[in-house]
Amino acid sequence: MTIPNITIAIDGYSSTGKSSFAKLVSKEFSFLYLDSGAMYRAVTFFAQENALINADNIIDTTALKAALENLEVHFEHSDKGCVTYIADRCVEKEIRSMAVSSQVSPVSALAFVRNWVDARLHAMAEQGCVVMDGRDIGTTVFPDAELKIFMIAKDEVRAQRRFDELKAKGDNPDYEEVLNNLRERDYIDSHREASPLRRADDAFVLDNSDMSLHEEIVWIHGLIQGKFGILE
Repeated sequence: MTIPNITIAIDGYSSTGKSSFAKLVSKEFSFLYLDSGAMYRAVTFFAQENALINADNIIDTTALKAALENLEVHFEHSDKGCVTYIADRCVEKEIRSMAVSSQVSPVSALAFVRNWVDARLHAMAEQGCVVMDGRDIGTTVFPDAELKIFMIAKDEVRAQRRFDELKAKGDNPDYEEVLNNLRERDYIDSHREASPLRRADDAFVLDNSDMSLHEEIVWIHGLIQGKFGILE
């Protein structure tokens, strides 16, 4: 299917499979994939490594804001997907840890961090034909995106997915801790002052609690055909 030069914005709750879905959409339609969540995770990891978050989870906002002026986070795309780098260091594994997950919401709630990430996402997306996932892509980052999708899934399903992902990486997660972390992140993301997580009025809802990735691709094919009047 050939589709117009559009931006596809995918938002939703933690562990609904936004990134996996966005990557499939990118491959299916030859779009550039940008992982906004990885940007926030990279900033969080950087803050942790540089002792900008203390044992009480207090963020040194002054130091972090100053550090962002020289922080370089970028993506490299290959057959293996979209990989996150800080300068010339690959941090893809590190940013997916529970340690980062436990603090990424407070960091991403900071308005100056969101502005920093938004500016870089806009610069990356200038060429068009972009699919991007996150928590405020369709409401704040790209409110004029031609196609917006909001992903949801049952709490227990999301927690099991995240649990299995961490186990596959060699971690030893606790299911209840993972479930509680997801719910806590949902609350923080939905109640933060800067760009809270919410469904855009014109977003299509995708509940993938009981769907396979193949079924999700079939779903978006039908959505795009109907929305843009494309006949194959």
